[in-house]
Amino acid sequence: MEIKKGSLRWTDVEIRAAVDAYLDMLEREQSGQKINKAQENRTLRAGALAERNASAVEYRMQNISAVLSQMGRPGIVGYKPAGHAGANVEKIIRERLNEWDNKPNPEDFGPTADDATLERRATQLEKRTIKNPPEGIAKPQQSASSRAMFVRDPAVRAWVRQQAQGICEGCGESAPFLMNGFPFLEVHHVKHLADQGSDRISNAVALCPNCHRRCHHSSDREEFTASLYQKVLRLTRED
Repeated sequence: MEIKKGSLRWTDVEIRAAVDAYLDMLEREQSGQKINKAQENRTLRAGALAERNASAVEYRMQNISAVLSQMGRPGIVGYKPAGHAGANVEKIIRERLNEWDNKPNPEDFGPTADDATLERRATQLEKRTIKNPPEGIAKPQQSASSRAMFVRDPAVRAWVRQQAQGICEGCGESAPFLMNGFPFLEVHHVKHLADQGSDRISNAVALCPNCHRRCHHSSDREEFTASLYQKVLRLTRED
């Protein structure tokens, strides 16, 4: 039996694609740009929503307007809110909207010497998957301060902790507690920045507080540091 195009249940991927397209249009509209809804509809049906017809895409956009209205947020002019999307569809729409709310701002990628700012930016980046290893900083510059402070890349801190997945790369134990909803691990530069070490993933490990202090203060700190190169394969020795 032939199934009418657009009659199948929408997949999570399709709903998320619709939300992405909607929010992209909304951002452009709010910045004063004109949007062609019919053209956007055709573009979606030529790609991510190839299994949907024009009216189905239009109705889904109205569903998104309805969810935004329920959240007290503005929607696209011309997409009149339409409810009755179904509990699962509405749930996925809300989840995708929340993911966009947590999307890092460009400034979150900015290197900084202030540790509080660095941690805030790294935490924001850690909420989303960092697909590609960050470039980092080969020769971190020391900032003007009464104490030694180096400009560091928040993406390096976030990526290293994501790779550790809550496990200390020194002792192999779980992080001792959560902070901001994430396992608490400290990012340590194996060759210290003060010794001309880089702020790159090839010189950074995620450690529990005990192992971090061990690298700096213990009587076997040199031996323990040397062992990290054996345990963490991405590390490379720096001259």
